[in-house]
Amino acid sequence: MPSFDIVSEVDKQELRNAVEQVNREVGTRFDFKGSDARIEQADYVLTVFADDPFKLEQIKEILRPRLVKRGIDIRTLDIGKEETISGGKVKQAVTVKVGVNSDLGKKIVKLLKDSKLKVQGSLQGETVRVSGAKRDVLQEAIALIRASDLEVPLQFNNFRD
Repeated sequence: MPSFDIVSEVDKQELRNAVEQVNREVGTRFDFKGSDARIEQADYVLTVFADDPFKLEQIKEILRPRLVKRGIDIRTLDIGKEETISGGKVKQAVTVKVGVNSDLGKKIVKLLKDSKLKVQGSLQGETVRVSGAKRDVLQEAIALIRASDLEVPLQFNNFRD
């Protein structure tokens, strides 16, 4: 039976490259001279450090286009609360969402059922497996999911006949 998986993935190496580009630019810009502005990465969690809230926003404005150029959709970013740390400096956690959470997975399965296409969707951890009798029906399901406005970018992989 033909099937495919719906996933939400972010290339960790591309994320690291974007963070390094931002840190390099912040190090060379005149308006950040002498400040402790930087981004640190731990897996899929980015921590943005700056001297004040204005510089924090500036760093995030530098980060967004770098991520887009590297093929990372900015809808995957979950920006946390701004925190004040010692010396009046601020930091903010930015989490990169990966995987299809259960709520989104249920929403996708419901979307497939409501469409009256002859496909079955099932949650399997952080992926949604969609199977159907014909390849054409699966392609219609992919088109339907792409057309729907979901809050995270999705990729379709593991297409099997």
